[in-house]
Amino acid sequence: MADRTEFAEQAMQFAPQLYSSALRMTRNKSDAEDLVQETYLRAYRGYGNFTEGTNLRAWLFRILTNTYINRYRAKQRRPQETELGEVEDLYLYKRISGVDVASRSAEDTLFDLFTDDEVKQALEDLPESFRLPVLLADVEGFSYKEIADMLEIPIGTVMSRLHRGRKAMHKALVEFASERGLLSG
Repeated sequence: MADRTEFAEQAMQFAPQLYSSALRMTRNKSDAEDLVQETYLRAYRGYGNFTEGTNLRAWLFRILTNTYINRYRAKQRRPQETELGEVEDLYLYKRISGVDVASRSAEDTLFDLFTDDEVKQALEDLPESFRLPVLLADVEGFSYKEIADMLEIPIGTVMSRLHRGRKAMHKALVEFASERGLLSG
């Protein structure tokens, strides 16, 4: 970037997206604001390291993610891991009553059954090591490689955590459906 003013103008367009992700990460408005502010401070200080022509949004999200990990997870030597148990791949889809597989995808039918709050709750209930990859991939739309770079983990680990996180969300949504009497069997 030619100068800090140009950098600031281009970087500020991503503030709403960064805040939204920060809020999902921290689950607290003031912590999210602090996280975004620190992200921009680090980006502003390190703007010389940014290669013009590359993905500024991905670079800012990487700073946000690394800042979050440093601030909120550094106290733990190792992230807490939770066993999710075995969840049959098609369990969710087999048990939902009234799914017409020929006319609609199972995902479309499934998501019509749930409110946004239930889906958000299922995402928020995921263990941290699964929630971040699911959030970055499915909500923010980053590629596996971009997520691997942001979290500084191998792509295989990203894929594994995404798979396990998505299965855990499926299990939680099946429980919501079961409580509402939407499951057959």
